[in-house]
Amino acid sequence: MAFLKFNKSELVNLEYSLKREIILANKTGAYCNTSIVTCNTRRYHGLLAVPVEKFGGFRHVLLSSLDESLTLRGKRFNLGIHCYGDIYEPRGHKYIVDFDADPVPTVDYKIGEILFSKQIVLSPDENQLLIKYELKNAPAKVKLELKPFLAFRYFHALTSENPVANTDFQPVQNGAAFNMYEGFPDLNLQLSTSQSAFKYNPAWYKGVTYSDEMRRGYDCREDLWVPGVFEVEMKAGDSIVFCATAGEPVNATGLKRKFTATVDKIGPITSFHDQLVRLCDSLIREDGGKKRIVAGYSWLLTGLLRETLGSLAGLTLYGKDSPKEFEEILDNLIADNQERLTRRTTQVEAPLYMAITLQQYIAYGANAKDVWAKYGPTIKAILESYLPGERQEVAMQPNGLLWAQKDGVALTWMNAYINGRAVTERAGYQVETNAMWYNAICFALDYERKNTAFYKKWSAIKELVEKNFQPVFWNADLGFLADYVDNAGQHLELRPNQLWAVSLDHCCVDDEVISSVMRIVNSELVTRRGIRTLSPRDVRYKGVYEGSQTQRDEAYMNGSAWPFLLAQFSYASFNMMGANFIKRAQWLTEGFYEDLSKHGVGCFSELYDGDPPHEPHGAISSAMTVAALLNINWLIEKYREE
Repeated sequence: MAFLKFNKSELVNLEYSLKREIILANKTGAYCNTSIVTCNTRRYHGLLAVPVEKFGGFRHVLLSSLDESLTLRGKRFNLGIHCYGDIYEPRGHKYIVDFDADPVPTVDYKIGEILFSKQIVLSPDENQLLIKYELKNAPAKVKLELKPFLAFRYFHALTSENPVANTDFQPVQNGAAFNMYEGFPDLNLQLSTSQSAFKYNPAWYKGVTYSDEMRRGYDCREDLWVPGVFEVEMKAGDSIVFCATAGEPVNATGLKRKFTATVDKIGPITSFHDQLVRLCDSLIREDGGKKRIVAGYSWLLTGLLRETLGSLAGLTLYGKDSPKEFEEILDNLIADNQERLTRRTTQVEAPLYMAITLQQYIAYGANAKDVWAKYGPTIKAILESYLPGERQEVAMQPNGLLWAQKDGVALTWMNAYINGRAVTERAGYQVETNAMWYNAICFALDYERKNTAFYKKWSAIKELVEKNFQPVFWNADLGFLADYVDNAGQHLELRPNQLWAVSLDHCCVDDEVISSVMRIVNSELVTRRGIRTLSPRDVRYKGVYEGSQTQRDEAYMNGSAWPFLLAQFSYASFNMMGANFIKRAQWLTEGFYEDLSKHGVGCFSELYDGDPPHEPHGAISSAMTVAALLNINWLIEKYREE
């Protein structure tokens, strides 16, 4: 697709190309992440990062980068690129003439008469990177040298030269195996041809600098170990495959076939929807036979409660049309999160999201009675856990509403901190938590009518919430719902959390309130890249997510636009307008496709600037964003058919 291609003028401009990243991820949780000119700019960047069982399954960068050099008639051309302070050396990007991300990242180089290319893939179900090199044209034989830069460190950390590192190697078929520290898997580097040779010449390359970390004010320099070089001669028309595998070495003679088969399975991208669906697989990880959702790449975690519940229907139903996978992931989530679901959590609204997710499943076509028979006990246990005396951080009050408070802790998804201080603590009655509370109660009552004791008890609580929700949160003078209410009264920052109160299957505000809230949210918070977390009219509004860590954290929940909130806005809008909202919904989603050549190439980012032109930030591939866009697309088709 045209938006996934870059030309020479774009690629040689480092100000432009270093801000564009590729991300390949697979079912094991492994990833390959770097810039489109293969210069690493973040600590998270690496050609092969894998989950390491001995270290809690967290991802660790093994192979940081791989420098290619071509030697023709005694003249050597280094195609690699690294940053050292404010110096880039070597500057191999000057030889790049084309980059194409579809179906796999492909980089083309031109050096005089030499035409050389590389294609990068990640094996779908192994901790394995494959790179195919092809010498398309050359006036004579060319020597290809591959110089690996090894890190062997936690992906949040940086490493440095040290005496503990094991700098030895073991020969394997057509290559060598390395293991720098105890507890790590072997890293096997192999080539598809037996005519290759590994020359051991170990050295630490010091002060490799990650420019994006430097810009953000983080530690940004590390030392990488280079054990030597792999050499092979090539003539015009030749191709070889380089393989990096964590674990056991592979049969090197089958690497070319494996590369071709892997690419063939990927298939072409023919529409924006195809791009969304392709990302679904990369955001679902299978570990020990259990599937879980990765919140985002490169640094967001796997199996998070809120992020999984918020993205599950989008990825598995609207994206992959797989009810089986929906239930498999949900079952694993429930098993993993009993503590958070029914006893304690710092995201007090997250357990209540379970009801929303199951409502989506039923709306998609699941048998409601079967769903309730399987998951009803979990919903009822969640509801019971919010009654007085069950949780320390949140409890139902005599008026039926939930009060959440834990000093110094932000107990919702708005959980940014600056120097240990919560930016948006929001202690008290939170509007979205109570909207989800009411929805979950109504959902349970719909299927427990024959359970007399349960129905009587929870119908009374439902009536309390209905009686008190609107008087507590509604501000008639301003025309919207308070974000939260504490002992000092209503906190009237205009935020998007009230969207849950007007968009869920069961709402406890009247139509006049819904209409007013939607009008004001649409006017002040809606952008083409998501919903702002705070109105631009507020003195605390920060419309650009840039600057120091403190400045970014202030913008995180005080102005940044979050795409996942568009799903709730769309539900409310379709409920009000029906099919008349289709064009507006299309307008809200089409903008994201315009940005696919930014930030993460072919990916959908976690958040965007609240101010135009709404540049992308945060995790370059977000499960919540992908799911929201798929959700909106599903709503568009649903209302179009109706």
